Amino acid sequence: MTGTGAPVDPFSFPIQHQPAEHDVEVGLDPVEEDGDNYDDPFDIANTKNASLESLKRWRQAALVLNASRRFRYTLDLKKEEEKDQRRRMIRSHAQVIRAALLFKLAGQQEIVLGASASSAAPTGDYGVGLEQLVSMTRENNLSALEQRGGVNGLAGLLNTNLEMGVPAEDADLINRRNAFGSNTYPHKKGKGFLTFLWEAWQDLTLIILIIAAVASLVLGIKTEGLKEGWYDGGSITFAVLLVIVVTAVSDYRQSLQFQNLNEEKRNIQLEVIRGARREKISIYDIVVGDVVPLKIGDQVPADGIFISGHSLAIDESSMTGESKIVHKDKKAPFLMAGCKVADGFGNMLVTAVGINTEWGLLMASISEDTGEETPLQVRLNGVATFIGMVGLFVAISVLAVLLVRYFTGNTKDEDGSVQFIRGQTSISQAVDGVIEIVTIAVTIVVVAVPEGLPLAVTLTLAYSMRKMMADKALVRRLSACETMGSATTICSDKTGTLTLNQMTVVAAYAGKTKLDPPGDSTLMRAELSTLLIEGIAVNTTGSVFLAKDGGNVEVSGSPTEKAILSWGVKLGMKFDAVRSEAIVLHVSPFNSEKKRGGIALQLTNADVHIHWKGAAEMVLASCTHFLDANGGMKSMDNDKSFFKEVIDDMAAKSLRCVAFAYKPCDKDKVPNTNEEELAKWALPEDSLVLLAIVGIKDPCRPGVKDAVKLCADAGVKVRMVTGDNIQTAKAIALECGILASDADATEPSIIEGKAFRALSEEEREKIAKRITVMGRSSPSDKLLLVRALRKGGDVVAVTGDGTNDAPALNEADIGLSMGIAGTEVAKESSDIIILDDNFASVVKVVRWGRSVYANIQKFIQFQLTVNVAALIINVVAAISSGSIPLTAVQLLWVNLIMDTLGALALATEPPTDHLMRRAPVGRREPLITNIMWRNLVIQAVYQVTVLLVLNFYGRNLPYIEGNDWEQETKLKNTMVFNTFVLCQIFNEFNSRKPDEVNVFKGVTKNHLFMGIIGITVVLQIIIIEFLGKFSSTVRLSWQLWLISVVLGLVSWPLAAIGKLIPVPRTPLSKFVLKPFQCFRTARSA
Repeated sequence: MTGTGAPVDPFSFPIQHQPAEHDVEVGLDPVEEDGDNYDDPFDIANTKNASLESLKRWRQAALVLNASRRFRYTLDLKKEEEKDQRRRMIRSHAQVIRAALLFKLAGQQEIVLGASASSAAPTGDYGVGLEQLVSMTRENNLSALEQRGGVNGLAGLLNTNLEMGVPAEDADLINRRNAFGSNTYPHKKGKGFLTFLWEAWQDLTLIILIIAAVASLVLGIKTEGLKEGWYDGGSITFAVLLVIVVTAVSDYRQSLQFQNLNEEKRNIQLEVIRGARREKISIYDIVVGDVVPLKIGDQVPADGIFISGHSLAIDESSMTGESKIVHKDKKAPFLMAGCKVADGFGNMLVTAVGINTEWGLLMASISEDTGEETPLQVRLNGVATFIGMVGLFVAISVLAVLLVRYFTGNTKDEDGSVQFIRGQTSISQAVDGVIEIVTIAVTIVVVAVPEGLPLAVTLTLAYSMRKMMADKALVRRLSACETMGSATTICSDKTGTLTLNQMTVVAAYAGKTKLDPPGDSTLMRAELSTLLIEGIAVNTTGSVFLAKDGGNVEVSGSPTEKAILSWGVKLGMKFDAVRSEAIVLHVSPFNSEKKRGGIALQLTNADVHIHWKGAAEMVLASCTHFLDANGGMKSMDNDKSFFKEVIDDMAAKSLRCVAFAYKPCDKDKVPNTNEEELAKWALPEDSLVLLAIVGIKDPCRPGVKDAVKLCADAGVKVRMVTGDNIQTAKAIALECGILASDADATEPSIIEGKAFRALSEEEREKIAKRITVMGRSSPSDKLLLVRALRKGGDVVAVTGDGTNDAPALNEADIGLSMGIAGTEVAKESSDIIILDDNFASVVKVVRWGRSVYANIQKFIQFQLTVNVAALIINVVAAISSGSIPLTAVQLLWVNLIMDTLGALALATEPPTDHLMRRAPVGRREPLITNIMWRNLVIQAVYQVTVLLVLNFYGRNLPYIEGNDWEQETKLKNTMVFNTFVLCQIFNEFNSRKPDEVNVFKGVTKNHLFMGIIGITVVLQIIIIEFLGKFSSTVRLSWQLWLISVVLGLVSWPLAAIGKLIPVPRTPLSKFVLKPFQCFRTARSA
C-alpha cells in the first residue's frame, strides 16, 4: 500500500449554490480556482496548467492498492523531465544515435533503406547520396550546398523541378523512398496484454489473498485430502485470477483505443507541389525531393532547404529548447523537421525524412505519454482514498472481532460445533481458521477500496473519445472532455465555424461603378482591369492551374483567396502569365493584426507597383484617390462617404468586404535590391489608390441556428469573436440566432475589438459577460476577452484556427481548433480538434462532456451503495455472530460486478437530450449531490435491512425451515448472497437515471449495458446452481429464487417513490464540513 497520507474529505468541494431539485449533475456557478480548498490535495479544479508540486501532492495523499494500474493514465512526471534531456542528447550525438537506430531497425526490417543508406556516394538515379544530404542538413553546411550549385543545383541532382515539384508518379515516389527512406519513424510498441495482466496482478490485497489461498490449499489438502481439501483455497485462487484477467482485458482494450487516437493526432495533412499541382497528402507520404509550400502556423514536415519566400520565420524551440525565432533566407536556408512557421511564407526542398532527421530520432526514442490528470480523476482518487480508509478501518475491526471470538471459543461451524477449543484444536486447524479470517478481512478491503472508481473516468473518457471521433471531434487532452461539461460560454469564430467557409464574390464595385454580374470585366476600362488583375494574381498565397482532365481551371489557397482568384479568372486573368511578367521585390504578409497584406513588384518596363489587399474599411482609410471605371484618377475627398456606404450595405447583407488598392512607387524610393535592405523595407501604406471593393458571401452552416438554441437551453452562452466588419458580424449573428433581434445589437452587447482593447482591465471584466459579438477583433482581443470571462467565473471554450489564436486557445479552459482550416500551431495549442470545423460538432462535444460527468456520478452512486451495504452487513454479522454471511469468493464476485462490469455498464451510457436541458456542471459542485445521497441511502438502508433480516431470521423462511442445521445455514447464506447480488443488478438500472423516475428509458439501445446485465445474471445462476463447491453455495429451489428476485425487484418501485422526496438545496457536504471549517478558521486566527 503506498502513500496513505493524511485523512482527507473528498466531498469538500465548495460551491456557490445548489441546483434545482431533480438535477444530479446540474451546474452551479463556477468559483475562482484559487478559492478556499481547505488544503485538500485532491482539489485541483483545472489540471491544464497545474504545477508539478500539486500533481505530486495528490499522488502522495492517495490510498492506493495497485499503483501501476491506478496511475497508468496519469502524467508520468519522470518522463517529462527525461524528454528534455533526451532532446539535448540527440542534438549532441545525432550521428551516433542514428547509426545505432539504423543498425537495429535494419535487423528488424522496420524501415525502407536502399543501397545509398550505407554509402555517402551518389547511387541510382540521383546525383547525391543519402549520407551527403543528411550530414549537409544536420550540420547546416552552407559551403557543401554551394559546391552542389545551391538549391537549384541540388534540385537538379535530386531530379526535382523547383517550380513543378517531383513527378506525381507512383514509380518515382517508390524510387525516392527506396533511395532516401520514408518519412516515418518506428514508434515504441504499446504494452502487450501480458503486461496488463502483470500490472493487474500488482494489487497488494490480491497478492495477500493469493498467499492466503495457497496456505489454505496446502492445509486443506493436508487435513482433508486432495479430493475435498483443495476447494477453499482453489476457489479463492480461481476468483482472484478471474478478477485479474477481466481487469487486464478491460485495461488492454482502453489502451488500444488510446493508441488509435494518438495515431490520428500524428497524421498531419499538408500540401506539396507535384506535377505542377498542389496536392494534399499525409506527412508520412513526404519524400526527398518534394517541394513543400510553407505558411504561417505550419509544421516543417521534414529537413529541407529554403527555395524562395518572404519574411519566413521559424520557431525552432521544439528542437533546440530555446524560444527563439529564426529567419530563413538564402543565407540561412536550412530547415529542421518538427519546427513551426512563426511568420511569412515560402517553399522548401525536402532533403531528409524520417529517422534521417533529428525530429525523427527524437520521436523514435520517446514513447508518447498519453497520461494526463483530469480534475475528475484527481477528485475520484480523493473519494477512493476516503472510502478506502473507512473500509480499511472496518476490515481491521472485523479482523480483530473475528480473531477474538475465534480464540475465545465463540465461533461455530455450520453444524453448530465450536471451531476452537483450547488444548483440543490442532495447530494446523487453528492456522486454517486464522487464514480464513484473514482472507475475509482482506477481501473486505478489496471490496471497500474502490480501485475502479478513478479508472472509471478513464474508461468513460476512452469510450467518449472513440464516439466523439464519429462526431468529428478529436480529443488531444483527456481533461477537455470533462471540462466541456462545465463550459458556461463558447467564444466562436465566424468564418468556417458558424459559416460554411465556401466563399464566392457576389458583389463588386470598380471605382463607383457596380459590376453586375461581378465578373463582367467589360464594365471597366483596360487600365483599371489590368491593375486589378495584377493585384489579384501577384498579391496572393493561392494558385490557379489547369485541371487534370484539361477542363476548367482549379484554384487552391484559403477560402478567401480561392473566392478572389476565381473572381479574377472570370475577369479574364491569366494567372501564370501575369506572375511571369512581374518580379516580386518585397512582401508584407497578411496577418490578423493589420487585417491586410501588401506586395511590391517590378514590371517588365521597370515600373514598381505596390499592391494592398485586405479589410475594406482599413484599406479605404489609407486611400486618397480611386480609379473610376473609365480608368481616370479621382480624388477621394468627396466620395469617401459613398464607399463607406457601399461597405456598410455589403456588410449588412452578411458579406465579407475586401478592398484592393495600389500605389505607383518611384524607383529611387525602392531600397537597393540587396536582400537585407529589402527585408527591412516597410511598404508604403498611405496615399493609396482604390481599385475595387468586393463582397464575399459565406453562407451560414445548416443547423447552426438549432445548435446555438441548444446551447442557450443548456445554459451555455455563445459569443461570436470575428475579425470581420462589425456590420457583417452583426448580420451573421442575427442569422445564426446568436443575437435575437436588432434591439440586442447595441454596445456593449456588440463591440469592436479596438474599443474593448482600450478599456482598463477592471472595465473589461465588468462588461465581458455582456458581450455577445466582437467584430474587427485581433487574436490579442480574443485573449483579453477569455481572461476577463475566466476572472468573472466563466468556464470558457474558445475556437481558433490561426497561429495567433494559440495564446487564447491555451488560456481558455477548453481550446477548440479547426481540423480543416486550422494551422498546426493552433492544433497543438488546443485541447480538442473539430475535424469538420462545424459549430454543431462543438455542441456535440458539450453533450459528451456532460455525459462523462453524468456517467461517473451514476457509477459512484452504484458503487457506494454496494460499499455501504457490504460493509455494514459484514460488520454487524461479525460482531453479533462471529461469522460473516459472505465468503471471500462471493465478495470477489461482488467486487467484479461493481468494479469492472459496473464501470463498463454505467460509464459507457451515451449522452441524452436531457443533459442539454440542464445548467452547466459546476467545477466545484460536489461529486455526490443531495439527490445521489438520497438515492444511495434509500437503497443501502433497504438492502442492509433485507440482508440482515435474512442473515438472522432466514432459517424461518419457507423452503429453508425443516432442514438440518448445516443445510439451513448453507441455504440461508446462499439466499443472503443471491439476494445481495440481485439487489445490485436491479439497482444498476436505478443508477442509470439518478434524477428520473423512468429508469428504463433508452435502455434497450445501450447494447453493452444489456449485455453486461445478461452476462451477470447468467453467471450468477451458474455460480448458485453449478459451482456450489467453488462459491460455498447450495442450489436454491425455484421458490427461493423467486423470493430473491422479488426482494431485488422491490428496489425499482422504492427508487421511484424515493425520487418524490424533496432534498435541501444546500449540499450535504456544507452541513458536514461547517464545524471543521469553523475549527480551521479559529485555528488560523
